[in-house]
Amino acid sequence: MLDTANNRPELPAEIARRRTFAIISHPDAGKTTLTEKFLLYGGAIQMAGQVRAKGEARRTRSDFMKMEQDRGISVSASAMSFDFEGFRFNLVDTPGHSDFSEDTYRTLTAVDAAVMVIDGAKGVESQTQKLFEVCRLRDLPILTFCNKMDRESRDTFEIIDEIQENLAIDVTPASWPIGVGREFVGCYDLLRDRLELMDRADRNKVAESIKINGLDDPQLAEHIPANLLDKFLEEVEMAKELLPALDPQSVLEGHMTPIWFGSAINSYGVQELMHGIAKFGPEPQVQKASPRSIAPEEKKVTGFVFKVQANMDPKHRDRVAFVRMASGHFKRGMKLTHVRSKKPMSITNPVLFLASDRELAEEAWAGDIIGIPNHGQLRIGDTLTEGEAIRATGIPSFAPELLQGVRAGDPMKAKHLEKALMQFAEEGAAKVFKPSIGSGFIVGVVGALQFEVLASRIELEYGLPVRFEASQFTSARWVSGEKQAIDKFTQSNVQHIAHDHDGDIVYLTRLQWDIDRVGRDYPDVKLTATKEMMV
Repeated sequence: MLDTANNRPELPAEIARRRTFAIISHPDAGKTTLTEKFLLYGGAIQMAGQVRAKGEARRTRSDFMKMEQDRGISVSASAMSFDFEGFRFNLVDTPGHSDFSEDTYRTLTAVDAAVMVIDGAKGVESQTQKLFEVCRLRDLPILTFCNKMDRESRDTFEIIDEIQENLAIDVTPASWPIGVGREFVGCYDLLRDRLELMDRADRNKVAESIKINGLDDPQLAEHIPANLLDKFLEEVEMAKELLPALDPQSVLEGHMTPIWFGSAINSYGVQELMHGIAKFGPEPQVQKASPRSIAPEEKKVTGFVFKVQANMDPKHRDRVAFVRMASGHFKRGMKLTHVRSKKPMSITNPVLFLASDRELAEEAWAGDIIGIPNHGQLRIGDTLTEGEAIRATGIPSFAPELLQGVRAGDPMKAKHLEKALMQFAEEGAAKVFKPSIGSGFIVGVVGALQFEVLASRIELEYGLPVRFEASQFTSARWVSGEKQAIDKFTQSNVQHIAHDHDGDIVYLTRLQWDIDRVGRDYPDVKLTATKEMMV
């Protein structure tokens, strides 16, 4: 994805100051808390919220769904834009829970870098590894934040070794922790020679930093307890000898990750990470598309939809398409061509996000993420251009791993149920299949928790209680091939055939044997577990 060729023209200043990145991690590593602190430091909010808020503590801004607030988890990716020291940060907070990984995978097509959050006690966990692999496939640069250092955590070298071994990436320390758990007093910023001390008393305050003239500065002894100072100096000496020095080009190519240590809930280490994103994170990159790639410095505006969120505002039945601007300088009121339908669209009320809060966007540049409210015209994978028939590529749709039938509590409301299901299918929250035989729908998801989320949202947003029921089918595959071969196949297997919400043919399976049989009996038909959402 990264175009490191030196002959690329210099980006216009407004585009060059953009940093568009996602935050990825295993559930509960502190991703949403870190997002809150970013907003705090960017001046976007006055006081950071907490995921599990009690009493006076505010709710987090990025978890805006009722279910997210009740459970203290993120189930939907949300976008936020804010300024930080001359840079424009476009941050996407993604769900860490594996049941919502598809939303995360799609989000990674719309960003130029990722911030990987690791729990200091648990190290690299399974979901972190999965998400890292997706970043690797896309050559995304990765910056690492080791969180929760104020709790009992593992040895610093052990954490770095685990990242290097499990993820096969060079790790270079950008800061070094002083003490761990109860003894944790702060970090030394290796890049800027600053001592950053943590204030446990006020976790919403921006931490103070002390300028130090190298590790020989006698000031260190004034601020660091003697029992911690010797160990710290010894570790930093070892780190400098054993670990590679920071190479910005290697970071941009995705071969090296700088690591910062801190405690997001105590607002500690976050500012150093933000400086790192500004300095080492990539500018907006070239976007893959067909028939040609889209360069951010192109004058003409292009953008693509990577997410659709319905009913962000429960008072209005609205649908907002999240659009990553790929090139040009967009101005409110512009007419853009909707490539799939070939129709012009006037973009009169685009919005910028601060999670569920939003403000009218008068303009946007390549790298920005804007929301376009619409009534179903825009779908995931759609491209908007100034007339050219060019389509963004690489946005995946995965075959669901769990299938269930669905019924409305009130049989008279079957039509309402269909509308709600289509809404969620277009949003990418679930796959909805209409079998060729019989009535009703089959809903497919990646993880069981998604059924709960769907039932909760259908009831809250449509006033329609539903129940999910076991299905005879266990997985689904998209069918492709020559029309004649597909027609013959569907006629012979009509009891297995369904259509997804795009009208594409799907083969519903009960056992792996069904898939093997199709491969054997119908060599001209191809079954696939992913479909690219390019329409």
